[in-house]
Amino acid sequence: MPISELKLAKELIRRPSVTPKDAGAINILAKNLRSLGFKCQLINFKNIKNLYAKLGKSSPNFCYAGHTDVVPPGNIKDWSVNPFKPAIKNNKLIGRGANDMKASIACFVAAVSKFKAKNKKFNGSISLLITGDEEGIAINGTKRVVEYLKRKREKINFCLVGEPTNPNKLGEMIKIGRRGSITGRLTIIGTQGHVAYPHRANNPTNTIIKILKKIKEIKLDRGTKNFQPSNLEITKINIDNHADNVIPGSATTVFNIRFNNKHSSASLKRKLNSIFQSITKKAKCRFSIKYEVSGEAFLTKPNKTTFMIQNTIKKITRIKPKLSTAGGTSDARFIRKIAPCLEFGLVGKTMHKIDESVPLSDLKKLTNIYLNILENYFK
Repeated sequence: MPISELKLAKELIRRPSVTPKDAGAINILAKNLRSLGFKCQLINFKNIKNLYAKLGKSSPNFCYAGHTDVVPPGNIKDWSVNPFKPAIKNNKLIGRGANDMKASIACFVAAVSKFKAKNKKFNGSISLLITGDEEGIAINGTKRVVEYLKRKREKINFCLVGEPTNPNKLGEMIKIGRRGSITGRLTIIGTQGHVAYPHRANNPTNTIIKILKKIKEIKLDRGTKNFQPSNLEITKINIDNHADNVIPGSATTVFNIRFNNKHSSASLKRKLNSIFQSITKKAKCRFSIKYEVSGEAFLTKPNKTTFMIQNTIKKITRIKPKLSTAGGTSDARFIRKIAPCLEFGLVGKTMHKIDESVPLSDLKKLTNIYLNILENYFK
């Protein structure tokens, strides 16, 4: 009997798998996959549960990637239902993870069960790479599973990441790449002193203002055919000073750059560091900088599989999906190191929100899309 996407989505939502807790979500998924004949490997790193499941042994290997972890629900009283007791209201499934992205996983598993019922034998294999560490710091999840698969020489020929990619309607958008992301934590060290005697101090605030003005005015690029222009946003300014008559000794700022494939994190660091050195030298201040790189910009050059998936989605939704690189980062940034990949899932309107939901009609359509993708891929 085929697996029901709605039933499985509900089972997964019932597990409060807020990062890094698994709460049994991976085991439920593995149980369903084993019933379809998948060989399941539970690959745990520290406190994170991960799953690599595979049906078949031959090439090509079509992989679906996703995550069972979810963000915290916030104030449960603000929800119209208990976020971990899924309910159907107005033909929508409501619960934490309904949109991002337990329902998408359920749709793919349901699609595989239908595909297997129609195709007792097929040339190739189907795999799932599922992590419990996507919404968190993403160190012991997909990143390490990819490293593990590389060591095992496991070949993935194409990967579909099931993140919610559509802005408003199912079928609008496929992600074929993502911008890179780098966060900088900059501290300017001056000399503390009395406000009435500024000549005896060196106010770091003046220097940090100059630096922020300079880096905010930089035109990094004008964008490319596939990417929007890179942008820098200042997210924090902090001067830890509890007295009004004291010039502070240091000032700190945090900024983030979302960058396209005209840059790398290394090239951006060099550019920024030269600005910091130049301005602080003139101001006779010192600086310290710490960078965190979430991922580099990447693009999966559209190929015949990309266009097949685009045409399959158009046939079912009657919308031709745009090939896009907009939005934040995803685990595709790790998977692209071992396989070409794209992202397509549900509509992202309610992800991370109170009363996160998915229309039941979208669940059926997405299952049908995934089923048709498998049939066309292994044709």
